Amino acid sequence: MGGMKCPFCHVDNDRVIDSRASQDGSAIRRRRECLKCNRRYTTYERPEDITIKVVKKDGSRAPFDREKIRRGLERACVKRSISSLKIENTVAAIENDIYASFDTEVDSRDLGQLVMEHLRDLDPVAFVRFASVYREFNDVQDFFEELRPMLEGEGRSTPR
Repeated sequence: MGGMKCPFCHVDNDRVIDSRASQDGSAIRRRRECLKCNRRYTTYERPEDITIKVVKKDGSRAPFDREKIRRGLERACVKRSISSLKIENTVAAIENDIYASFDTEVDSRDLGQLVMEHLRDLDPVAFVRFASVYREFNDVQDFFEELRPMLEGEGRSTPR
């Protein structure tokens, strides 16, 4: 029970002579010997690329794009004293959460909610800016309902 077809005689009967990590540990290099023709060849084993698709409101799918997340955060944080490093760290945290929580697809609503959770911790004003666009606020009451938990959490009384 070999594993690979020999590139020379095309028989599926080989043995691994040597295995080692290569290319900065991103692949396994294997030296193999065909048991039929006795020729040696090299194969590389790499993990399959993981691509998560975002399922949009209309049901279409698009590859997850961390740059879209960054641009959305930058727009929400414009004229706020938030460093590029903090934005990059937030993008990385969001991306890590997505790859840890979802296998192949993430609903755009779940993605937006995740971004809002991270923005809430980063900057309340940026959070409200993002939420107003993401949740498509129609009036002041929508803003108030979104802000209520934040205001109550800080021990402030809610406006009447």
